[in-house]
Amino acid sequence: MINIICVGKLKDKYLIDMSNDYLTRLTKYHKINVIELKDSNIKEEGDLILKHLNNKDYIITMEINGNNLSSVELSNLIDKTFINYPSITFIIGGSDGIDERVLEKSNYRLSFGKNTYPHGVFRCLLLEQIYRSFKILNNESYHK
Repeated sequence: MINIICVGKLKDKYLIDMSNDYLTRLTKYHKINVIELKDSNIKEEGDLILKHLNNKDYIITMEINGNNLSSVELSNLIDKTFINYPSITFIIGGSDGIDERVLEKSNYRLSFGKNTYPHGVFRCLLLEQIYRSFKILNNESYHK
């Protein structure tokens, strides 16, 4: 199982459509669950995120100062993680970041670079990279 915990909801139709497209594509490879949480202050967002975390899951927090991985490296991380963990949970925080209590539970801090992206665009980028990872792991062609 792959969980994606997101602070904030998608509002724009084009982002909803893109997100749904990647979610549909991903179901061929793995069960995926997106959990949308209400925007609030960082402490309240942290409380909400913590309620959805399972200690048996591998937690990946999306952080601007996290580790940068290539698509191949991300696919390898996903593949190796499923050997020891039943689920991977990606966390996309709100506009103020991710509560320190959540960061303490993170097994891996992942970054898509130093740029700042709108929430919805970033969610779609994450979904695309997870999809690309499964294409790589299955030796299937995908545009470069």
